[in-house]
Parts: sequence; C-alpha cells; structure tokens
Amino acid sequence: MAKVTRDDVARLAGTSTAVVSYVINNGPRPVAPATRERVLAAIKQLGYRPDRVAQAMASRRTDLIGMIVPDARQPFFAEMAHAVEQAAAERGKMVLVGNSDYRDEREVHYLRAFLGMRVSGLILVSQGPSERAAAEIEAWDARVVLLHERPEAIDDVAVVTDDVGGAQLATRHLLEHGHPYVACLGGTEETPAVGDPVADHVEGWRRAMQESGRSTEGRLFQAPYNRYDAYQVALGLLSGPDRPPAIFCATDDQAIGVLRAARELRIDVPGELAVAGFDDVKEAGLTDPPLTTVFSDRPAMARAAVDLVLDDALRVVGSRRERLKQFPSALVVRRSCGCGEPTP
Repeated sequence: MAKVTRDDVARLAGTSTAVVSYVINNGPRPVAPATRERVLAAIKQLGYRPDRVAQAMASRRTDLIGMIVPDARQPFFAEMAHAVEQAAAERGKMVLVGNSDYRDEREVHYLRAFLGMRVSGLILVSQGPSERAAAEIEAWDARVVLLHERPEAIDDVAVVTDDVGGAQLATRHLLEHGHPYVACLGGTEETPAVGDPVADHVEGWRRAMQESGRSTEGRLFQAPYNRYDAYQVALGLLSGPDRPPAIFCATDDQAIGVLRAARELRIDVPGELAVAGFDDVKEAGLTDPPLTTVFSDRPAMARAAVDLVLDDALRVVGSRRERLKQFPSALVVRRSCGCGEPTP
C-alpha cells in the first residue's frame, strides 16, 4: 500500500497542503472551523500519520525535551524526571533522560547528544556543571533551564526550592526536641560548589545551629548522597563513642541509610537518635519509623521548568536574581524526629 501523503489529505479535503500543515501543527496561521473539520476527517479516513522526522528537519526542532540527571536510580531524581515527563506530555512533548553519574564527561556527552538531536529544549539537573558543559551550551545557543540547582558556571534560568530555609526548619525542629546539638550528614566534599542544593542544606543547618548558640565544629560529616554508602558512613558514626543525639541528613536517601544503620546497631529512633531528611520522597512515609523531612514541590517545579524551556517569552533577560524561580519548602513532621503520629 502506497504511503499516504499530505498531498493526498489536501486533495480529499479540497484544500492546499499549507492548510493541512496549519491544522496538523495548530498554526502558525488560523484555519476556519469548517475547513479544519474537513482536513481532520480526511486525515482520519486516509489514516494519515505525519512524518515527525521530516517536520523536525524542516523546523530544526523536535517534539523532544532532553533531561540530564545525576542518577535516576535515586528516588529524588526518579520522581523529578517523572514529574517533568508528565508536565512535558501536557505540552505535547516527550522527554529523553540521560544519567551523568556525577561525571563531567558524561554530562557533556549527553549535552552534545541531545542538542545534536535538535531537542526543543534541555532541562539540566546537575551537581555543578563544568566549564566544558557551559561552553557546550553556549556554542549550541541552546534553550536550557537549570532544575534543582543554580550553578555559577552556567548563567541560565533556574528553578529551585528554598534549600537553605528548608534545612533551617528541619534543624530547628530537631533542636526544639531538647537535643544539645544536631549533627549533619552533608555531601562528599568539605566545600561543595556554589548553588549546590546539598551545600545549601548544610548552610541551613549551620545557620540554625548558630542561631541557637550551638557550635558546628566537628559535627558535619561527609557522606555520598545515596542510602547504601550513607549507611556505611552511619555505621561508623553511630557505633563510635561520640554518637550524636540527632542527625539532619542533606537527602532523604541518606536518612534512609541512617535509619537502616540505627536498626542494625539496635539504636532506638527516635528514643536514642532523632533523624530528619530533605526532599520528602514517597518512600519517606514508609520507613520505620516514618521520616520527618522537608517537602519540595517537584510537580510544580517540573511544570515551571518545562514551561520555561518551551516559552521564550518566559525566559526573563536580566540579573541572575530575576532569572531564578524559587519555590518554598515546608517541614513534614513524622515520627523519626520524636513527634507523635505521622502527618499524611
């Protein structure tokens, strides 16, 4: 059977191929309702399927959005990618996801691959992109929105949550339970990159401790972001002579590792150890005990990122402050901190 073409649709509908194109692409010119109905009826009768590859070549854009995350196996990034996919589907777009594995060369690899495919835009969830990544974006003159992090290397629109304020809320809450101090499980470096969410979580913990007159000296511990390695760090920390009375973890995945280590060492949570995390991943409500954490509105952030990457009018040109869209964070109180019944 011969392939049905746009000419065939135009012939059956009694109109031009340009009008058929306007109906299929919903523009750029308006089409009278009666004519649109004839074109749609012809498309259905003939079983016509638009050639998306040809459309992309003609417009130099596809119906794809590229998204790069550090590690989609981690619940936070998995939930964020899913939220972006749903928001993109509402705009008639599909999402391609690549994992950088926290490596600069992998991030640059996916940047080149996605931009070479002429994606409509790129959403970058990075842990501090390199100068090579910044140069790649500039060379392609790409539509890029930074999500979750606002690194200095790339001066583009960023969608973030209030990481510092949220960490302050969690740390203050732990202190209000009467603990002499709160330890912090941060990232893997003493001085993370500027704009890194984990660095902001550590800064929020530090501010809350200092506001209450507590010292932070010797109370910040380095740990990878995932639960498995954080569990190993927690085993050493909790089995030592100076076991902290409370721990604020920069990520929920770290907190889940801490809870597992505490159970293995027969340390009662929250009776002997209070724990709080950050992100409010779905699993946080299912831990034992349920995890007190900080909520970040990932669906709203994802929708904002998709809207920004697709709509030029929304990409405000100006100072970095004007190019930052920040969503508030909120404390979600459950039992791991020492409170009573968990909130939904």
